[in-house]
Amino acid sequence: MNFKNSLSFGLLLLTLVGCRSTYYSTMEKFGIEKRDIMVDRVEDARDAQEESKETFSDALEAFTSVTGYDGGNLEKVYNRLNDAFQESEASAEEVSERIASIEQVANDLFDEWDDELSEYSSTELRRESKKTLKATERSYEEMIAKMRAAEESMYPVLDLFRDQVLYLKHNLNARAIASLDQEVTAIQGRVADLIAEMEASIAEANDFIASMQ
Repeated sequence: MNFKNSLSFGLLLLTLVGCRSTYYSTMEKFGIEKRDIMVDRVEDARDAQEESKETFSDALEAFTSVTGYDGGNLEKVYNRLNDAFQESEASAEEVSERIASIEQVANDLFDEWDDELSEYSSTELRRESKKTLKATERSYEEMIAKMRAAEESMYPVLDLFRDQVLYLKHNLNARAIASLDQEVTAIQGRVADLIAEMEASIAEANDFIASMQ
């Protein structure tokens, strides 16, 4: 983690107690503007989605691996699937938190930018700045919509994982494994859809980052 990201992470705690103006002022003293903070947070959210994509793929592999069960330690099977579910749930929460942090700084950035348009004495420069603001807002809205779509796709998958883990927990027998056999196709389809949504979101985030640099 570079200095800017380390500093940003540490000072992010200030935002949790409603001191965003203090946070931004402190960051500006280090030459880090809201625009920079937003780009950093988009990068963090993109990376979280990359990690979450891998976590969900690994979980799918874990669930698929127990189909066709032919005997063995059922408690060990349960623990493996429960771990996969818990890791997937944690990664989903991380993605949601990262997206929320983007929305917070984006709203603050765009509000400030819009307010400062009135400070221009040059009509032409004001017009150009407003045009850039609107273009940036459109690009941001497209990106955040893709991120939210990917985020929303995670929770139906988590529901499927949770149901199977709970059923196995309550019925540590071959019948519970047979139930998973019946559901694995649905799980595979949901995970495939999720990965497609995440890849689209990651690509959109990369485009947005490039446009801001």
